[in-house]
Order: sequence, then structure tokens, then C-alpha cells
Amino acid sequence: MAYPAGLKYTKDHEWIDADAGSGKVGITDYAQQQLGDVVYIELPEVGAKLKAGQSFGTIESVKAVSELYAPVAGEVIEVNTSLKDKPEVVNADPHGSWMIVLKFSDPSEVDTLLDASQYDDLVK
Repeated sequence: MAYPAGLKYTKDHEWIDADAGSGKVGITDYAQQQLGDVVYIELPEVGAKLKAGQSFGTIESVKAVSELYAPVAGEVIEVNTSLKDKPEVVNADPHGSWMIVLKFSDPSEVDTLLDASQYDDLVK
């Protein structure tokens, strides 16, 4: 699968869609394939302050429970609450199913993340 070029990626298999000071965060297609059928997602409250690499929740599948990690430091300004009722959409559309929106503490941190081709090389 091709990873969307407009997104940035982490080695922990999260993506971020960065846009002028904030960005939507989700997990990659590779991550959802490794997990299998997602049955539950636990997300933080709006207002949570995160450091880069800090866990912001968990994603549970029939096979395993995995931590979700913040790609960059920031404050959670929005949470996709619809995933509580329909966590399986992450399997169907991983790059379209955002989990949280982060307002960046330091927007330049985004530049340290992987681009689509670097991430593609990582998961090959």
C-alpha cells in the first residue's frame, strides 16, 4: 500500500497530518494490519498535554493491546469520540481515521518525523 505523501510518520507507526500549528493523529495501515480486527480504542481527554513519544491511549484488537504514542509534543484539542462506538473504522480506513488533534508545542518537531517514502522503507 502507498502511504499518503502529505502525512508524516513515526517509527511507532503513527501518522500526523500537520497543518499550521496543529495536526490530526492516527495509526498507519501497517499498524492496523499487525493488530488485526480493532475492537476498542481508549483516547485521552481534550486538554491533555503530551510529550513526543508519550502514550496517549491504547488500541485493542482481538490479538493484542498496543499503546498509542504522540508523534510530537502538544495539547489535545480534539478527540474523535466516534471511534469509541466504531473502532473498526481504523481497519477499514487507517489513514482517514484520525484519533486526536494535537496543538503543537513546537511545530518544528514535525520536521523530524519520517516522510512517506522513509516510512515505506521502514516497514518493508
